Amino acid sequence: MKQRTRKLVGTVLILVFVCVYALVAMALAQGRITEAPKLVQGIAYVALGLAWVLPLLPLIKWMERKDGI
Repeated sequence: MKQRTRKLVGTVLILVFVCVYALVAMALAQGRITEAPKLVQGIAYVALGLAWVLPLLPLIKWMERKDGI
């Protein structure tokens, strides 16, 4: 698959993943986190805000691969 095609497929997958992840993160944030102490809330919000990056790193690396590899 050419790099250009991989970038198109990867971009669509990233958009779908981020939209679904945002809904899940919002549901989690409205759950028991609202009853937790402020420090725990802050840590939870930071973790939820950054957690989407880790599952997408392999996809981004795959998208950036050069042709013929």
